[in-house]
Amino acid sequence: MYGILPKEGAEGRYFALKFALWAGMVSISMMFGAFTSAYLVRKPAGNWYEFKLPTAFLFSTIVLLISSVCLEWAYRSFKNGNEKPYKAGIFLSLVTGVIFIALQVLGWKSMFAQGIAINLNVSGSFLYVISGFHALHVLGGIAALLVSSLFAFSMPFLNSARRILRLDLVRQYWHFVDVLWIYLMLFLILQ
Repeated sequence: MYGILPKEGAEGRYFALKFALWAGMVSISMMFGAFTSAYLVRKPAGNWYEFKLPTAFLFSTIVLLISSVCLEWAYRSFKNGNEKPYKAGIFLSLVTGVIFIALQVLGWKSMFAQGIAINLNVSGSFLYVISGFHALHVLGGIAALLVSSLFAFSMPFLNSARRILRLDLVRQYWHFVDVLWIYLMLFLILQ
């Protein structure tokens, strides 16, 4: 393998971290691919209750898109040495991420109020599982955003290569969970 792997040091570390992130995102994609495939296989088997997606899920999609835009703004501001927009973008991205989770909870409560419980009908179970597992991954992203926010507000502003890498990894993951949610929403709407 000599000559195939990148150099040691910062470049090698960047490659390793980015590779690990992408490997994780591929495995998460495969899991959600399995969920949506199982949904497609199970739906024609009968005992499938049709219901409208909670409106809160549609609003949460918009909120997550806004969150990604805020994080992209923060990342570009950070790379360009603009401290105030960087801090504002990180903070807004964190807040909108939390709002996304709150809207997911409202969506689940709405489903439950309609009599759609996780254990009563397989169609409802699929929606709870798909949206619940996605929410868990968003919570992981919120944790990373929280750490990024702590760095932004508690440390002196310095757009070093190491900090840019950290923020870039958070940004890539956050955009990933955003695109994943859009895919899941389109899948569920078109079914």
